[in-house]
Amino acid sequence: MTITEDLHKLLDILPQDLQQKLENHPQGHNLVEVVLDLGRRPEARFPHGAEYLSETPVTQAQIDDCIQRVGNFGGDNRAGIEQTLHRISAIRNRSGKIIGLTCRVGRAVFGTIAMIRDLVETGQSILMLGRPGVGKTTALREIARVLADDLNKRVVIIDTSNEIAGDGDVAHPAIGRARRMQVSQPELQHQVMIEAVENHMPEVIVIDEIGTELEALAARTIAERGVQLVGTAHGNQIENLIKNPTLSDLVGGIQAVTLGDDEARRRGSQKTVLERKAPPTFDIAVEMLERQRWVVHDCVADTVDTLLRGRQPNPQTRTVDDQGKVGIARQLAVVNGGNGHVTKVEESFLAAKPNGWRSSGQMVALPPLSMERERPTGRSEFDRLLDESFNYSESINFPSRKPAGPNGEDLPLHIYPYGVSRDQLEQVINVLTLPVVLTKDLDSADAILALRSHVKNHAKLRQMAKARNLPMFMIKSSTIPQITRSLRRLLNMDDPDIGDNRELQLLLHNGSDDEMDALEEARLAVEQIVIPKGQPVELLPRSSQVRKMQHELVEHYRLKSDSFGDEPNRRLRIYPA
Repeated sequence: MTITEDLHKLLDILPQDLQQKLENHPQGHNLVEVVLDLGRRPEARFPHGAEYLSETPVTQAQIDDCIQRVGNFGGDNRAGIEQTLHRISAIRNRSGKIIGLTCRVGRAVFGTIAMIRDLVETGQSILMLGRPGVGKTTALREIARVLADDLNKRVVIIDTSNEIAGDGDVAHPAIGRARRMQVSQPELQHQVMIEAVENHMPEVIVIDEIGTELEALAARTIAERGVQLVGTAHGNQIENLIKNPTLSDLVGGIQAVTLGDDEARRRGSQKTVLERKAPPTFDIAVEMLERQRWVVHDCVADTVDTLLRGRQPNPQTRTVDDQGKVGIARQLAVVNGGNGHVTKVEESFLAAKPNGWRSSGQMVALPPLSMERERPTGRSEFDRLLDESFNYSESINFPSRKPAGPNGEDLPLHIYPYGVSRDQLEQVINVLTLPVVLTKDLDSADAILALRSHVKNHAKLRQMAKARNLPMFMIKSSTIPQITRSLRRLLNMDDPDIGDNRELQLLLHNGSDDEMDALEEARLAVEQIVIPKGQPVELLPRSSQVRKMQHELVEHYRLKSDSFGDEPNRRLRIYPA
């Protein structure tokens, strides 16, 4: 990195004794700012602390002398030094007199955006977030230079406080070929943003500190005109913007939506939820945690949607070492067992390839499992499958040293459900004691179980599954029999006998007396008439909820059924195979 700071020009405005002390200071090259407050000792601030420069308090004469050496203070109480990036901010008393100064060192650091240069070159709009002093403006200045000089784009900087391109009418060379528009008053910043697009044909607009609703609306207008936006906003993380009603439009805006019963049940949420209102103004968000460690959300829309649904996003974490080498890792939200506790871990992009299905995108061909119809009392399905998997370990070489499951994956199997009732899935898993864990994190899933009607028009889910080499299993409807059969296929388990008691328990789970009677009627009709005699049977009239349970029971026997008649005499007719 190359650093240009013109530090001597800032020191020239300070009192003589402070100049000499800072010029000879061992950490002078790391100086962040100098604070002069009336009646207090002058203070120098460095990245790792602060220290007093003198034991003598600052006088009003010293402050006035400093003011004479800088430019005029604008409406935002900021001034600059001609042809430099330094910023002097004033503190005034109630009558408007300046009684304190914050002299901030401005540096042009060439090469500071190496961590996100690939994102800058994509042409997508980028939002920089971070606490004061972390280097947002420095990064913004370097992005403007790279876009203008290296990528030959028409770049216009909206420089409200002359902080990006320096004070004076001639812009600092740190911005390269980029042009700079100054703002006469901070409250007119949004007007200058629109003016830049209408008058100067920019391909890129660079703006620092979007802080008002008008500026957020202006940013959206610019983005919708096809101009790339690069800017900063008040807030450390995307969550701060979501909770900020003034700036939430930058990430798409938030609105309350009332869901239908089926959709609320599918999501496992309340009927009134928060959702994103519109596409985000910025495609990419960068959280500048430290100068050498940034968190990148490469799709702001997905991140906001994930946060609004109470889940943890999986952003990239980018770092750079002393040699300038960039490291990229991705944060994964892992749910620990059944306690629901979420832990964030970082997975390097250069990690070893996963084993089993995800290494090839398909199941590993294994010999079929011989299911014992009678298993010892108190022995779970998980234990039996685990024992069977141990038997294969000598004949099949798995890439993992852990005991592998019947389809080449480590047990338990992690499944990402989409459109399938989570309650019914958990019910099947618990009653049948299957070695399956449901996950809300696509990156930690071994397979996707989805409702066919939901996946049909969801190209993005198919693309994500293909990118992660995840096999996708689809079912026609979210019923107990179909869910049971799909989970057995995922585990490569043989289908049980028709009269399997445990699967019948699933259909009778928590049923009322009337439901139990109706299901018992259907079971007897199937086992005593439809199957042995090959004759159709009509059942007694039932309510729609009970008929649905009877349909599922008939489906368990691999038979077909229809409802016919008018309410309240609508009833089931069961057909032989």
